[in-house]
Amino acid sequence: MNEIKNLQPHCIWKNFHALTQVPRPSGHLEKIQQFLLDFAAKAGVKAFKDPAGNIVMRKPATPGMEDRKGVILQAHMDMVPQKSPESTHDFVTDPIEPWIDGDWVKARGTTLGADNGMGVAAIMAVMESKDMRHGPIDALITADEETGMFGANDLPEGELQGDILLNLDSETWGKFVIGSAGGIDVTATLDYKEVATDPEDVALKVTLKGLRGGHSGLEIHEGRANANKQMVRFVREAIVECEARLATWHGGNMRNAIPFKAEVVLTLPKENVEALKELVAEWQANIADQFKNIESGVEMFAEEVEVPATEVPVEIQDNLVNAIYACHDGMVRMIPSYPDVVETSSNLAIIDIEGGKAALKILARSSREDMKDYVVNMLESCFNMAGMKVETAGSYGGWDPNPESGILHHLLRIYKELNGEEGIIQVDHAGLECSVILGKYPHLDVVSLGPTMKSPHTTSERCFIPTIEPFWNLLKKALEEI
Repeated sequence: MNEIKNLQPHCIWKNFHALTQVPRPSGHLEKIQQFLLDFAAKAGVKAFKDPAGNIVMRKPATPGMEDRKGVILQAHMDMVPQKSPESTHDFVTDPIEPWIDGDWVKARGTTLGADNGMGVAAIMAVMESKDMRHGPIDALITADEETGMFGANDLPEGELQGDILLNLDSETWGKFVIGSAGGIDVTATLDYKEVATDPEDVALKVTLKGLRGGHSGLEIHEGRANANKQMVRFVREAIVECEARLATWHGGNMRNAIPFKAEVVLTLPKENVEALKELVAEWQANIADQFKNIESGVEMFAEEVEVPATEVPVEIQDNLVNAIYACHDGMVRMIPSYPDVVETSSNLAIIDIEGGKAALKILARSSREDMKDYVVNMLESCFNMAGMKVETAGSYGGWDPNPESGILHHLLRIYKELNGEEGIIQVDHAGLECSVILGKYPHLDVVSLGPTMKSPHTTSERCFIPTIEPFWNLLKKALEEI
C-alpha cells in the first residue's frame, strides 16, 4: 500500500497516499476537512472552512509576481463509496487500500478516490511548494460534489479572489474541457399500505450482480447494463408466469452511478418455485447474451429466504413495475454540433421498495436547459400514471463552452511545447462544478483538466501512472507563465 508514495512526482503521490488514509465518503467529511486545515497550517498557508463546508486556502504570489492574474485551483474533497460484494470495508472509518498494477493504481475492493483525490493532491503540492514561481493562488476544495454539488451551490459570493479557474476534475490527460452538462435529481415516491402475505407461499430473493456499473456522466452512452432496468424485465415476467408477488426491491446506491446490483424478494406458490428458478437461469443467459461484448461478470441467482409477513398490494405492485419498465434510462441524444458527446441522458440510479414506501431516484443530465426540462417532464409523466409523487432537487445549469478562452489557449500552447502534440478541446456530459461557480463568479476564465482515470464511481476505478508527471509539469509551467 505504501508503494505509491515512491512514485513520481513524489510531491503528488505522497499527498494522494495521505488522502487515501483519511475516510471521505460524501456526507462524512469532518475528518478530511480537518486534515486539509491541518495540512495548510503545516504548509504555512492561510486556510479556512466556509459556511458550505468547503476548504479555501490562499497562497500569496512569489515576490515580484504580485501583479499576475490570480488563479483559483479547484477540486472536490469527497469520493464515491462503492465496494465489491465481498468487501467488509467501512468508508466512514477505514482507509482505502491502494496498490500498483502495472501502469495503474487501483484500490482493493473499493473505489480508489482518484476522483477527485488526484486534483486535491495536486493542489496540496502547489500549496506546500517552496520553489514554484506563481502569481496569487486560491485553492477551493469543495464539499459533497458527488451527491449534489452542495459545496459549490452554497459557495458564498465574494469569497474567492482570482481571474482564472482551473478545475482539476477531468479524467483524460491531453483533453481540455470547456463545457459540461447540467443536471437535476428526480425522485418519485409512493406510500402504500402493505398486505399480508399468503401463509402458504414461499419467498425467494433474486439477486442480479456483477455488472460493470460506471459513471452516469462519462459512461452512460456505452450501453452498459442497468441492474434496475434488467431486473424489472425479469420481475414482470415472474409475475405473469409464476404468480409472483413483490415484497421488496433494493437496487443501486448512488444517484450518479449506473447501478451494478439489484435484489428483489418475491413470494409465490411453492409449486412454482422451480419454474421461477428456471426463469432466473434463463434471464441470466439472456442478459449475458444481450450484453456479451460489454458485460462479462453477470450473475443472477435465487435463494429461498424467510417469508415476509407483508408484501406490496397487487395493484400497487403492477403500477410500480410498469413505471420502472417504462422509465427512460440511458442516452436521449448526442449534441448535434459535437456528435461524439452526449447531450441528454437519464440514469435510473436507485430503487427502494419496502415497508409501505417506494422511492425511485434518477439523475437527469443535459447541456441544454430545454432538454433537461423535457426529460424531467417525461419522467414525471411516467411516474404520475403510476400515482407517484415526483419532486426535483439539486438542479444545476450547464457550462456553456467558450472556445476563445485565454487560459485554454495558454494551456494548449504549453501542452504542445511539453508533449509535442496538440491538445484536444472537449465538452463533457459529466457535470462539473464549473457551471455552478461561474454562476457566482461570471468573470472567471475557466478550463478543466486532469490526468487519466478510468471507471470512476466503480470498484474498477484506476489512475494511469504515466499521466501524473506530465500533468504536474504542465500545471507548474502554466502557473509560472500566467
